[in-house]
Amino acid sequence: MLHALICTDKPNHLHVRKANRDAHLARVKADERIVQAGPLLDATGEMCGSLIVFDTDSRAHVEAFVAADPYATAGLFAEVRIVTWNRVLSR
Repeated sequence: MLHALICTDKPNHLHVRKANRDAHLARVKADERIVQAGPLLDATGEMCGSLIVFDTDSRAHVEAFVAADPYATAGLFAEVRIVTWNRVLSR
């Protein structure tokens, strides 16, 4: 089962994202249940959020991941959503 973690940054918090990016990426790379990840971009191409796709049956795993993520603990996110996703097509 797939879960998408969709996080939206607080306005004017790009400096918080950049300051915590290395620690966040290390955490993402260490989690073997993550199958896709990357920043969301605004109309100008600046990072403004995160999209991480987990291959796990455990929503609790995703909740624990985001609770301890350096971006979250630094107060970067205005909104955090976890969505269960049923992939129909994969190429």
